[in-house]
Amino acid sequence: MTTAPAAGQDDLERAGLADLAAFLRASPGPFHAVAEAATRLRAEGFTEHRWPRPGAPGDDPLRPGGHWLVRDGALIAWVVPAGATAGAPLRIFAAHTDSPALRIKPHPDTGVAGWRQLGVEVYGGALWNSWLDRDLGLAGRVVLRDGTVLPVFVDRPLLRVPQLAIHLDRSVNQGLTLDPQRQLTPVWGLGRVAAGDLLEFLAAELGVAAGDIAAHDLITVELSPPALLGRDRELFAAGRLDNLVSVHAGLDALLQLRAADPQPDAPISVLAAFDHEEVGSDTATGAGGPLLGSVLTLLAGGDQAPGVRAGVFAESRCLSVDVTHAVHPGYLDRYEPEHLCLPNGGPALKVNAVQRYATDAPGAAAWTRACARAGVPSQVFVSRNTVPCGSTVGPILATRLGIRTVDVGIPVLSMHSVRELCGAQDPARLTAAAVAFLSDPV
Repeated sequence: MTTAPAAGQDDLERAGLADLAAFLRASPGPFHAVAEAATRLRAEGFTEHRWPRPGAPGDDPLRPGGHWLVRDGALIAWVVPAGATAGAPLRIFAAHTDSPALRIKPHPDTGVAGWRQLGVEVYGGALWNSWLDRDLGLAGRVVLRDGTVLPVFVDRPLLRVPQLAIHLDRSVNQGLTLDPQRQLTPVWGLGRVAAGDLLEFLAAELGVAAGDIAAHDLITVELSPPALLGRDRELFAAGRLDNLVSVHAGLDALLQLRAADPQPDAPISVLAAFDHEEVGSDTATGAGGPLLGSVLTLLAGGDQAPGVRAGVFAESRCLSVDVTHAVHPGYLDRYEPEHLCLPNGGPALKVNAVQRYATDAPGAAAWTRACARAGVPSQVFVSRNTVPCGSTVGPILATRLGIRTVDVGIPVLSMHSVRELCGAQDPARLTAAAVAFLSDPV
């Protein structure tokens, strides 16, 4: 009997997923994701703007070409066609950079019974059990006392949340219950616990003095690389698909539009990648904050022209892009039977009567038109009446900005797990549909 070789880089290249896989590997958390996006934008000639002064003298956000700005874990980028004015309509692709995770506490050094551990908080609606018995690294940032910000990515096995052996809990397969305070605390060594252990470790990793570290924003990261899966390698498994697969699609779409040198009557296309969606978005760098509205106001003529701004926003559209639920073969009773979404069936339009998704009929028509232009199949996701759905940045942006918004996303299994699964064809289809949506002048 022969054994098929493991899927590697060549297989990812053939599947058109190598660039997405590289983006995911370079983006263990929001700060790294926006840094990687900025690196790609800079390489393609986009102009960086410094927040909070975009639009200052010599910093014209309406100059033809590509632009971007970063604030912490959020990024706004846009492409202005030659000849565009402050009255040009806007086409916005909105996604988020954060994923559920275990976040390191400010004073993390802890442990019992001879184990050294790190204290964590649960960030977002994580599937806790998926973090058990995984090799975990660390990612985020450290801020020194002089204000210097240093990125951190410990890309090697460092931590583990060990599961109790079945011999000591014979009922575990009848339902696992975890205490997040005690049973999600990862181990990272043996011996006596000392305050400052993590700071000493970080200082050695970064080549600085431990006393120079003032604070940190760190999360644990599962380290398995993205991979193709299945008999025919038609599935794609990776961490943080929710929602970096969408961020990557929006970034790729924006770069394609810039390279195509859009016509003067084309809309201004915008990518908005927010932080903190998984915890509600009500932060300075979340969709509930002022970042996108401030940039769009500049693109619409500034605060001195409120009438122009209102008119521009009325003629604009936003695509809120976040993963959606692929039908699970073991739980069919949790899904609306006439709206089952499958991997490789194309990205799905997301509809909800109580506006957990912002889609309405005109927005759905714009999405359908974009998919037809791109030659991309599409599906429709609607929640079962007895199973409430989650939400996205879409309703928040529609409420704050008054811009017509439509919610879409590719179907995934294991959403909010440390490792998720999607169709291998769907990321490229999402990008193609995004290009058509962002360039649609209708």
